[in-house]
Amino acid sequence: MRRSFIVAAALCVCTAAFAQSKPKIDWPDYKFSTDLENPITPVKNQHRSGTCWAYSTIGFVESEIIRINGIENPEQYPDLSEFFVVSHSYADRAEKYIRLDGNLTFSAGSEADDVLDVIRDYGIVPQEAMTGMNYGTELPVQGEMDAVLYAYVQAVASNPNKTLTTAWQRGYNAILAEYLGKYPETFTVDGVEYTPESYRDALGFKPDEYITLTSFTHHPFYSWFAIEVCDNWRWDEALNVPVDEMMSILDAALENGYTAAWGADVSQPGFTRDGLGVLVDIEMTNNSGSDRERWTGAAEQAPKGKAGKIVELVPTQETRQTDFDNKTVTDDHGMQIFGIAHDQFGKKYYMVKNSWGLTGKYDGIWYITESFVKQQTIDIVLHKSALSGEFVSEHNIK
Repeated sequence: MRRSFIVAAALCVCTAAFAQSKPKIDWPDYKFSTDLENPITPVKNQHRSGTCWAYSTIGFVESEIIRINGIENPEQYPDLSEFFVVSHSYADRAEKYIRLDGNLTFSAGSEADDVLDVIRDYGIVPQEAMTGMNYGTELPVQGEMDAVLYAYVQAVASNPNKTLTTAWQRGYNAILAEYLGKYPETFTVDGVEYTPESYRDALGFKPDEYITLTSFTHHPFYSWFAIEVCDNWRWDEALNVPVDEMMSILDAALENGYTAAWGADVSQPGFTRDGLGVLVDIEMTNNSGSDRERWTGAAEQAPKGKAGKIVELVPTQETRQTDFDNKTVTDDHGMQIFGIAHDQFGKKYYMVKNSWGLTGKYDGIWYITESFVKQQTIDIVLHKSALSGEFVSEHNIK
C-alpha cells in the first residue's frame, strides 16, 4: 500500500553530486561468470540529464512487464517512455514547490517511487509515442531546460502579485511541452488504440503492488518512514528492515525471477566508469601490510591487483547509519539489479543495468560486490510477491 507522509514544513537543501577525482586503484583483470540473470531490456543512455531515476525504474518496470506477461521473445520486449514520466514528475513537483513557497528541492533528481506514482496517476506510453527529444539533440542534454524551469518556479514562488495568477501552470506546462513534447492523448500499438491509462492496464502493470525497502536505525525496524533525502520530494515511504534481511530478500527475489530498482550512492572510490563496484578500502589496498584488527584476514582473501591486493571494507548496520548520518552516503544514482555472478576468485557480485549507454568493459552492465550493495544502498523496490508469505503476513503488507 502506498502511504503518504505529511509534514507541517519541509526545507531540504541539496547539493549536486560533483564528479571528483578518485584515488588510483590497480584492479585485477576480473573474469565474471553468471550464476543467474533475469530478463532486462536494452541499456539506454541518459546522457547529460539527471534522470537516472527514470531510466533505472522504467527499466525495472519493463522487466516486470516481461515477467508478468511471460514474454520470451526479446523482439516483443516493451520500450517505455522515460520522458513521459519525467515530464509529469516535473509538473507535479512544480505544483508542490509553489504550495510550499519554494521550500522544496527543485532539481532533475528524484527516486523510484516517483515513477510508480506517475504511472499510477497518469499511465504510461511507449517510447515512440513520446521520445522527449524535442529540442535539437539526439541524446538528452537538459541543463538549459532545468535552468529555465527552476527560474520559472522561483519567480512564481516569490509571488510578486501577492496572489497567484491562473496562468502560471499553463505557462510552465507549455515550457515542458516545448522541450519534452506534448503528452499523447491516444496512440496505436500493434493496431490497437490506447490512452496512457489503458496502455498501462493492458500491460498488466499495477504500481500499487510494489514495495520499497530500506535499512536504517534512526527509525524502528518494521516501521514505515519517508527516507530523508531531497530526491524523495513526494515523501513516499519505505519499510525499514535490518540490512541482513534486506539482502536476503533481494537474493531470494533474484533467485525467483524478479529484478529490483536500486537507489544507491556511487561516490565510493571503488565504483568505476569501467563496470565495477567494489567497496574498496583505499588505505588497506594502497598500503598493504596494515594490521588493523577490523580487517583481520581480509587482505589474505582479496584478489591481487597489479600493485597489491584489493581490500574491501566490511559493512554493518552501524557503518551504514554512520555514513547516512554523516552525508557520505546518499541517493546519488539509480540503477537496476537483475542478476548474480562471481569472479575467478569466487567472489559474489550483483549484475546491474546502468543508464550510461553501452559503456565500460561490459557494455553498460556493472558488476557490484555484495559488500558494496550492503553498504551503499538507500533503498530497493520489488514486487510484493517477491516477498515470502511469512514476511507479508507478519508485517501486515497489503
